Amino acid sequence: MESVTFDDLDRRLIHALQLDGRASFSRIAAVLEVSDRTIARRYLRLRSRLIVRVVGNIDSRRIGMLDWFVRIRCVPASAETLAQTLSQREDTSWIAPLVGGTEITCMVRAPSGEGEARPSFEARPSFFELLGRTHGVRDVLAACVLRPIVGVGGWKGRMQALDESEQARLRPSTVGVAVDAERGAIAWSDGDELLARALAEDGRADLPHLRSATGWSESTVRHRITRLRDARVLAFEVEVNPEFFGRSIEAIVWLEVAPSDLVAVTEVLSRHDMVAFAAITTGQATVVAILECRDTDALYEYLATDLAEVAGITRIETSITQRRTKRAGPVAPTVSRPRRSRSDDSAKSSRPR
Repeated sequence: MESVTFDDLDRRLIHALQLDGRASFSRIAAVLEVSDRTIARRYLRLRSRLIVRVVGNIDSRRIGMLDWFVRIRCVPASAETLAQTLSQREDTSWIAPLVGGTEITCMVRAPSGEGEARPSFEARPSFFELLGRTHGVRDVLAACVLRPIVGVGGWKGRMQALDESEQARLRPSTVGVAVDAERGAIAWSDGDELLARALAEDGRADLPHLRSATGWSESTVRHRITRLRDARVLAFEVEVNPEFFGRSIEAIVWLEVAPSDLVAVTEVLSRHDMVAFAAITTGQATVVAILECRDTDALYEYLATDLAEVAGITRIETSITQRRTKRAGPVAPTVSRPRRSRSDDSAKSSRPR
């Protein structure tokens, strides 16, 4: 990968996109007090080099589905092939082989059992059926995500570049009919499925592209996106490697927590900047958290101090990820390298290792 500029303006741009993934370049430029052209050039350069991408995420519970955090234990020779196979599925995300090569973790969206399976999943075996037929898989542990508690709306570690007034100007205003986000599943059509798929590939896809993907008019597309965002069914996430924020170590921790202490423990975790994602799940470990750490010393300090001080945690298991085979959105296709602009030549910096 070519070296690229990644400076304070890039971090401010990423923070802005996390607040509103579909904000126009002109709106972002006005808040950041730079030109529209500068913002567009920064984003397109990072996007074309697969460093930054905005993806649309759907709240599984609102469309009659469930998310599962899955640990797959396998023989070392099978891990790489299995990770690549799983990354091509539409129902998987956040795939990570762990250091050691005998375990893969991932998130899986599956029917809740209360409704019919989504059309996109009917043409091939389900995720769990696939694992049952895969040579080299030794064990599968699946924990249902009951409630996300950290990470919805973005990791705090990459949302510290803008002050409160700038954030307020960039947050999307609620337009449309107010919807109670706690009412459960909403009506979900084939058109919604096509829209969600297109936005998962590119959350900033323009209206003509989304019109082509769904068969709807542009006004219908615009209205449906607004409706789904207002209902908290659709949210936009910025994919970017935490290494660009000085976090070279990613760890997954499984916490066993006494039921009476769940609320208190999750409230504490929500205040920790190192926690990129956390959720209450079924299983022996009732809380799963993903940590983004500067190095192993920082991970040790967090485990020995921050977590050690949290009452109610009775056991901790920790693993370090080897890499991310897949993040929130579909695996991005390899693209040709764009021509380097003069601005690239004048402001290069090395990519973090």
